[in-house]
Amino acid sequence: MSVRELVVLGTASQVPTRHRNHNGYLLRWDGEGILFDPGEGTQRQMLRAGVAAHDLNRICVTHFHGDHSLGLAGVIQRINLDRVPHEITAHYPRSGQRFFDRLRYATAYRETVGITEAPVDTDGPLARTDGYTLQARRLSHPVESYGYRIVEPDGRRMLPERLAAHGIKGPDVGRIQREGELGGVSLDDVSETRRGQRFAFVMDTRLCDGVYALAEGCDMLVIESTFLDEHEQLAVEHGHLTAGQAARVARDGGVRHLVLTHFSQRYTDPGGISRTESGGEFERQARAAGFDGELSVAHDLLRVPVPKRR
Repeated sequence: MSVRELVVLGTASQVPTRHRNHNGYLLRWDGEGILFDPGEGTQRQMLRAGVAAHDLNRICVTHFHGDHSLGLAGVIQRINLDRVPHEITAHYPRSGQRFFDRLRYATAYRETVGITEAPVDTDGPLARTDGYTLQARRLSHPVESYGYRIVEPDGRRMLPERLAAHGIKGPDVGRIQREGELGGVSLDDVSETRRGQRFAFVMDTRLCDGVYALAEGCDMLVIESTFLDEHEQLAVEHGHLTAGQAARVARDGGVRHLVLTHFSQRYTDPGGISRTESGGEFERQARAAGFDGELSVAHDLLRVPVPKRR
């Protein structure tokens, strides 16, 4: 059975805290695992979350600030130690090639696994598989940064009442799906388009065209909300978003499930777990901004299923 879920490995920006690890996010997409922004400590968080090196097929790094990439060294060495039997592809800004090289070969180890380097230097598609297209868009941050978007191809949804009206049943249903026509009845006559799912990952950035393009029509948007709205000037200065800004992007893009993450250390309890003064404020500000879909204020080791197809 296919599984599509986000496994949150870490949620802290800049520095880890007592309760939040550096960034790290695994997207399970059917039989593939895509690891986004492995910050320091990601290898240990994978163990805690039950994620194995064998689960990984791609690594996507948005940019080369430490909280988004320092875990690369450990993750890559673990991939080799465990002799992962399949190829793994790494995407990252081409301008940071020297940082990727340093992290990949930070210490001595035995290379046993082929890691394909696929640096990003322009907007557009990066890879196509049977299950999705991986796209990138440039963001606005003090260092070059890209967000990532996964788009599943549209499919067809068979309509039982139309099939029955045309007397199509049993093996003939599969035949018309394969051939597109059966006895003068077209596939369009008995089915409708089933929109493919969309997922986007947006980290360190100011508001820009790339943010909106990545979020448009997403079933799930994972997006940084480093600051609360009262600290918007800090967000602008340092190339980040506030909770309200992230929520308005999701609202305007028709996002179904919004996941807020990447919290400044100044906020001790973004999700309200301990009911501290700042607890729940990220959710409150997101709702005040007009987002009325599903909303998760991320915490370490949270698992969030991708919404089912419409």
